[in-house]
Amino acid sequence: KWGHLKHPLFQNGGKPFTDENCSIGKNLKKSQISELAHLSSKKGELTLVLTAQDVVVEGFCMSNCGYHGSGQGKKSVFIWVGNSVTQCPGQCAWPFHQPIYGPQDKPLGAPNGDVGADGMIVNTASLLAGVVTNPYGNGYYQGLAEAPLEAASACAGFYGRGAYPGYAGELLVDSISGASYNAHGTNGRKYLLPGLFDPNKSACSTIV
Repeated sequence: KWGHLKHPLFQNGGKPFTDENCSIGKNLKKSQISELAHLSSKKGELTLVLTAQDVVVEGFCMSNCGYHGSGQGKKSVFIWVGNSVTQCPGQCAWPFHQPIYGPQDKPLGAPNGDVGADGMIVNTASLLAGVVTNPYGNGYYQGLAEAPLEAASACAGFYGRGAYPGYAGELLVDSISGASYNAHGTNGRKYLLPGLFDPNKSACSTIV
């Protein structure tokens, strides 16, 4: 369960690698995230960098829960997502944790029983949609290029039918655990995935 890893993890070609000694420390700047990504990236590849709950990254919890970028002359792209469970779960793991602001309703059950990891899945899926549609900052987005609203971020917090700010929408509920989800994965796993902006309808579209 990668949500419990104690060290930063990045993935290349489907094979996970860990920086066992946290070689560049546990307080990272954005430039160092890029360095981690490029350690294993090759032309045309997407690298996923995941940092553990005890790793502090510049801007994390203050301006983002993760981000995507490019490097090597825009020949490769990467996504970084941090585990927020001990730093800012109300910001980066909602709706599995009470939000920082607004109504303090009971949070939804995390489908894999791990608030931090399930929050990372949501954020990774959101950024994957962004990196596919706007990999180099000149693709599909709204607003300013420096702070774009992308396919998923334009629909932040929308997971099911009838969603609105502060309400995730109508979701499927596991009959045993009571956890909320909207997607099935391999090996019986269940996930909550974000809604995406549908340009044909000019509205957010969700899986359920």
